[in-house]
Amino acid sequence: MELDLMEKQLKAVADANRLRILACLKIGEVCVCDFTDVLNISQPAVSQHLRKLKEAGIITERKVGTWKHYRIQENQTSLMRNILASINEDSTCGCKINSECVEG
Repeated sequence: MELDLMEKQLKAVADANRLRILACLKIGEVCVCDFTDVLNISQPAVSQHLRKLKEAGIITERKVGTWKHYRIQENQTSLMRNILASINEDSTCGCKINSECVEG
């Protein structure tokens, strides 16, 4: 594994909020609007955490209307597969599929 990628991924997961995001994403795709409630931090702070995980190649996003939905990237390095396997799913997370985050 490339050392630069390993460093980037380790830095990305070296934060409690980002680990919590990954625990949420283990159950499936989550709207950015749900992370503010789960983490109890501002939307800009959530966006910064998501950006770091995305830049490290750990998560991916798709746009739905004005909102972004995030999920764990399918192809992971062996390092990330091991880290993700050690994180317990957080079933309190998940897109609430409400009018705030889903546009018809």
